[in-house]
Amino acid sequence: MKLLLDQNISRRIVPGLQGFWPESSQVALLGLALASDAAIWRFARKNDFVIVTKDADFAEMSLIQGSPPKVIWIRLGNVGNEDILSALIENRSRILALFEQSTADCVEIHGAAV
Repeated sequence: MKLLLDQNISRRIVPGLQGFWPESSQVALLGLALASDAAIWRFARKNDFVIVTKDADFAEMSLIQGSPPKVIWIRLGNVGNEDILSALIENRSRILALFEQSTADCVEIHGAAV
């Protein structure tokens, strides 16, 4: 599984993801900084990414269109990069289990990141 961070999540956390999700990236690093949500969705589907976002748009798309791609919706409020990275790593087992063993198209991460 590789993650594609939406524009609203800093590319600075990509190096911290590599040990857990190799080949993960962020939209700006892939030349998609100005791409529409639909274009990012198509890119993620074509390239086997899971989209990680802080806004509801991709979560709503997953309800309407299903997967792929799968979506991780970060709902932690106004937190820093380290908190987002920690939340992803701390929820890794849950994310993997939900995506591999169920029909879940979107996983929401709530609450305190640490």
